[in-house]
Amino acid sequence: MARQDFVFTSESVAEGHPDKLCDRISDEVLDYMLAIEPNARVACETFATSSLVVIGGEVGLSDAERLKDVMGRVSEIARKAIRDIGYEQEKFHWNTCHVLNFLHQQSAHIAQGVDKDGAGDQGIMFGYAVDETPEFMPAPIQYAHAVLRRLAEARKAGAAPDLRPDAKSQLSVRYEGGKPVEVTSIVLSTQHAHEGQTSDDIRAIVEPYIREVLPRGWITGRTEWWVNPTGTFVIGGPDGDAGLTGRKIIVDTYGGAAPHGGGAFSGKDPTKVDRSAAYAARYLAKNVVAAGLARRCTLQLSYAIGVARPLSIYIDTHGTGVLPEEAIERAVAEVMDLTPRGIRTHLGLNRPIYARTSAYGHFGRAPDADGGFSWERTDLVEALKKAV
Repeated sequence: MARQDFVFTSESVAEGHPDKLCDRISDEVLDYMLAIEPNARVACETFATSSLVVIGGEVGLSDAERLKDVMGRVSEIARKAIRDIGYEQEKFHWNTCHVLNFLHQQSAHIAQGVDKDGAGDQGIMFGYAVDETPEFMPAPIQYAHAVLRRLAEARKAGAAPDLRPDAKSQLSVRYEGGKPVEVTSIVLSTQHAHEGQTSDDIRAIVEPYIREVLPRGWITGRTEWWVNPTGTFVIGGPDGDAGLTGRKIIVDTYGGAAPHGGGAFSGKDPTKVDRSAAYAARYLAKNVVAAGLARRCTLQLSYAIGVARPLSIYIDTHGTGVLPEEAIERAVAEVMDLTPRGIRTHLGLNRPIYARTSAYGHFGRAPDADGGFSWERTDLVEALKKAV
C-alpha cells in the first residue's frame, strides 16, 4: 500500500537559469532546422559561461547548401534567444557575448539506422500521470513551474521591473489521504536588480504572484517562506554559474515523483527516442488515467538503435488500476503505433514546436493549436476503453 500521508518536495528553474538558457538555445537551433526541413537531424548541445556561449553537436539536412546557411545563422539564433530571456548584463549581454559554433554534419553510421525507421539510439523512457491535479501531474512540480512562469510574465510585462531572469523555486507539499492539501514550505531564489535589496524586499515583490498561482487554502499560517535566503542575488545567469544543455532532466519531467529514463530532451530532433518516446510514454500514461483505468500510472518503453518496435512495454498502476496491468499494456500497444515513425506521425512531432518546451516543464502544459504539446492531449480515452 502506497503512503497516504507525507510531504513531498519538487523544484523548478526559470528560463534564465544557465542550464535552461542552454536548453532554449539548443531547441531554437532545432526549431530553425525543422522549419526548413521536417526530417532534419539535430543533436545540439550548448554551454554558457561569462560572456561566452559554445554550441556543438551534429546536424543534418538533405541539402548541403541549406545546411551551410544554417551554420551561418547559429550565432543570430542564439542571440535572439538570449535577448528574449532578458539578459543585458555587463558580463552576459545578448549583443556582446561571444558565440562559438562547432556544429558538424551528422555521422553516417548513426543516420543509417534512423533512415531505416529505426530508433536513433538505445534507451529506456518513462511516462507518468496522476489524478491529483487537473493536468494529471504531481502537484509539487506543477506548481513550482507555475510560480516561476508567473514571475517571468510579470518581469517581461514590466510589472516587476526589479526581477531578473535567473530564478529557482521549490515547493514542499503535504499530502493527506494521498491528495495534496497544503504547502509546508516555499523556497524562491530570484536574481534582482540592486545590491541594497533585502530578502524582505524581494518577498514583497514575489509573494502576491505566488499566492495567485497556488490553489486556495494551500498557503497557511504554518507555511514557511524562504525568499532569497542567502541575501543578495544580483550576479546571476551564466555570469554567476555555467550552464549546459540537458542538465535539468528532473525539472523537465515529474519533479522526482516518477522515474526518468537515461536521456535529456532539449536539442534533439524527434527521431531520438530519448525525446519522442518519452513524450509518447507521457501521452499514454495520461490517457490511461484520463480514461479512468487507474488513478496513477507509470509507463516504461525501451528501444534499441536501428530497431523500430519497442523492445518492451511496462505499466505500473501502483495499486490504483481497475484492470490488471497486463491488460492495459496490451491496450496501449493496440491504440498507438510505438515505432519511432509511428510516434512522430501520431503526435505530429516533425515541426518547430520545441523552444517552448525548454522551460517550465515538458509535461502538464496545454496543447497548442499549432501542434505544440500534442502529447498532452487526451484523445485516446475512448480507444483505450474499447481496447480493454
